[in-house]
Amino acid sequence: MRTTIRAAAVALGVLGLAGCGSGTGGYGGSAASGSSSGGSSAASGAVLATSDSSLGKVVVNGHGRTVYVFDKDTAGSGTSACSSADCLANWHAVTAGSAGPAADGVSGKVATFTRSDGTEQVTLDGLPLYTYAADSHAGDVAGEGVKGLWWAVAPDGAKITQPASSAPPTVTGY
Repeated sequence: MRTTIRAAAVALGVLGLAGCGSGTGGYGGSAASGSSSGGSSAASGAVLATSDSSLGKVVVNGHGRTVYVFDKDTAGSGTSACSSADCLANWHAVTAGSAGPAADGVSGKVATFTRSDGTEQVTLDGLPLYTYAADSHAGDVAGEGVKGLWWAVAPDGAKITQPASSAPPTVTGY
């Protein structure tokens, strides 16, 4: 009996550590590992959830990272305007393992489109979603307002255009 309990505890520990790894591209995997404090739980496997931030309630990916929209994208186009090496180095597409990603607490329309590399990029109200490389922790919003083109997203799909509580860092590219 004790051996069975120990084996189960070890298995749970290994599974817990596996959840600490990054998903596809480091940010956009389809499995969720939770969200930052104050947010909805993404434990259900949701690709998108919501979380409290210095900007108010924002949409986050399955790893609790704030997601952003890009003003150069066109809603419903099925393409991403972030395609240069500089842009892709700083802004990572939020991806899903299927065309029907789950969302927890998000009221806007969630869908995907197929990128040129074959991955499914998640959209909210037709706009592609991205995470920002300089957001190193869940709940960070350093990408808010970068170059006046990048915006965090509210649960209803509206972009949040208020300035973050701290100025975003200067970046190259987009």
